[in-house]
Amino acid sequence: FAGVDNRLMALQLVEQDLTEAAMFTADGEAVQWGEVLYKKPVLVQRGSYRPLTNPMLDMLERAQEQFVREESLQGEPPIVILEMTLRQLQVGNTIDHRDFLDRVDMLGALGKPVLLSNFLRYHRLVSYLSRYTQKPIGLPLGVVRLRDIFDEKFYTDLPGGLMESLGQMFRQGVKLYIYPSLDRSGALTTVGNLEVAPHLRHLYAHVVENRFVEDIRNYNRDFLPIYSGDVLQKIQAGDAAWEKLVPTSIADVIRAKGLFGRKGQPK
Repeated sequence: FAGVDNRLMALQLVEQDLTEAAMFTADGEAVQWGEVLYKKPVLVQRGSYRPLTNPMLDMLERAQEQFVREESLQGEPPIVILEMTLRQLQVGNTIDHRDFLDRVDMLGALGKPVLLSNFLRYHRLVSYLSRYTQKPIGLPLGVVRLRDIFDEKFYTDLPGGLMESLGQMFRQGVKLYIYPSLDRSGALTTVGNLEVAPHLRHLYAHVVENRFVEDIRNYNRDFLPIYSGDVLQKIQAGDAAWEKLVPTSIADVIRAKGLFGRKGQPK
């Protein structure tokens, strides 16, 4: 239909609970899951992308480098997808359509499909992907998200609790690639020193020992102090320092289209 933005239509389908997920290309064209994923290995990165920063892209690229070397891929290149959940799209308690389109316009610069979903937990995302492909699935994520995965309070509604979630997530061929975290005091957290509840330490050790989880290597340590919230504040305040905190292609789009409330006129 003339004048209808398919990206907003995809958002409405998920927001109105008419579908669990919707996908569109970097150009904003809706696509069928099966067409993109069928019998393909998949690397999918979840984020709020407000905006996409240097560490986010570094995490994706370094994870992809490790993923393609997995023997189970047999040299087959993976489909790389950027995912946002409805919760990550919320600003306050609502989803701002302009803010959503700003994020999507920005992500288009990377040339990868974008997935909108209502999968709050990672095991639900894995289960859905597995409907369309039996090939390996890789998930790059920050070490803080890994801590959440091993937090039992998030699974009180599941009959099997944390164990049920892990059983669904770490099925054949699924691996998490973990990007380290540097807190504001300078302490570095990795897979090796992440603290989990004492009664879960053996379970966590089992997951690590069996390589369901592994550290992302060759990351850029200079990127670790960059936080999305700080970058967004600089963009909205007109502080040009933000331009060096995001990938060049992303900075170009934000400037050209005046995204995220950027101060000044688009160039």
